[in-house]
Amino acid sequence: MQHDIEFVLDGKIQHISFSPSSEYKPTTTVLNYLRSLPNHKGIKEGCGEGDCGACTVVIAELNSSKKIVYKTINACLVFLPMIHGKWLITVENLTHIENNNIILHPVQKALIKQNGSQCGYCTPGMIMSLFGLYKNYRHPSREIVESAMEGNLCRCTGYQSIMEAAQIVTDAEDNDHFSQLEREIIPLLLQIQHTKTIILTTNLQTYIKPFSLREALKLRAQNPDAIIVNGATDITLRQNKKKEILSKIIDISSVREMKKIKEDKNNLFVGASVSIEQLKNYSSTSYTALHKALTTFGSLQIRNVATIGGNIGSASPIGDILPVLFAYKASVKVVSQTNERIIPIEDFIKGYRQNDLKENELISCIIIPKQKKNQRMQFYKISKRKNLDISTVSAGFELELDNNMVKEIILSYGGIAACTRRATQTEHFLIGKQWNTENISTAMEILYHEFTPISDVRSGDEYRKLVTKNLLLKFYNETLTING
Repeated sequence: MQHDIEFVLDGKIQHISFSPSSEYKPTTTVLNYLRSLPNHKGIKEGCGEGDCGACTVVIAELNSSKKIVYKTINACLVFLPMIHGKWLITVENLTHIENNNIILHPVQKALIKQNGSQCGYCTPGMIMSLFGLYKNYRHPSREIVESAMEGNLCRCTGYQSIMEAAQIVTDAEDNDHFSQLEREIIPLLLQIQHTKTIILTTNLQTYIKPFSLREALKLRAQNPDAIIVNGATDITLRQNKKKEILSKIIDISSVREMKKIKEDKNNLFVGASVSIEQLKNYSSTSYTALHKALTTFGSLQIRNVATIGGNIGSASPIGDILPVLFAYKASVKVVSQTNERIIPIEDFIKGYRQNDLKENELISCIIIPKQKKNQRMQFYKISKRKNLDISTVSAGFELELDNNMVKEIILSYGGIAACTRRATQTEHFLIGKQWNTENISTAMEILYHEFTPISDVRSGDEYRKLVTKNLLLKFYNETLTING
């Protein structure tokens, strides 16, 4: 067992031990850690919940080829043990010294040239998102630039100058000093790539971080009362906003067997610790409805940390992934030390924030059947903002026709009940009927009365009922376009 963590910051290995007298606790966020240091005040807290991007930093880690991969994250949503074995990069690290002169990074120069900063509060986070974009893309499309920057809010400049800076700097060659610096950092990262289970204990908290599935399942059986963390973008809010003391955590986000994607001729197998961004990129060609759902999931900073298993395990009624997984007829594989079960995702979700996991089990992977040629799949999200917003209503639809007769249909909705639900009455009406305007009109009236949604800050119940039936009409019209 290992009882401390190590990561690289400022070109050096940082070693943090946790004890009852330690300055930090296991759930200290990367944001609060950096703010406690004398030379890393560029990072700011704007919201504490991953909405504003003022705390954006970059985490770099080694891939399977021992090359460094750069990822932007929200420091307010990441606990310190989650960056064990990685390289933490802040805005202060972007400059370097040449002949006793401070040399700005190309992204900093571009933002200055395009007048992309006014009050400056959000600027360090903007720069770090630009840096992540710069290290990952050359000549990116406007869509990719917008995706990289959508997690950073600015109330001063109006974004156009920032977007222009992003385009200018990524159209140039990657010739920053990090290319040289990587040669020094890679040996440090290799030095701290320990895979022993980490157990951090203070007076009020225990944080457990296994690296193998076997060890994770043993620890799960020994600690049935522990909170399971697999990304933590949801769990951190319990501490940041509700001031809850998270007394015992098992962090499975680094379990190597659960970080893989593979497929056979019938199914896609997605490890529970695969990040939303990784799955988004993988699904772009063959799983278009899933890809659409993942594209509107949070921001890049959130998608780089959040995992498919963590999202499903939370069983949120407004989780955008669940409706589309219902439409794909996905299954959840759960395992314990002695058993494994494959559960249809509809049966796995039991109620509001409730799932079918037993106290000794973990989600190991998600099984998604491949789309058939004659299937139509679609995802819809209705929200006040296109990106980085919680759904008012979301929907995942699947349709299979035989001579224009409905052979199979799935109408799955999020945001209209205590958990994701299918419109079974409407589905039953449509099965065996012609896929035409008359039957869709009747189905829409059935659908309007099938759910009794609540009113909240995002919408009234009447609006949600209207949206559910109008989305069916939208889906119908789109299928006519495809078939035409």
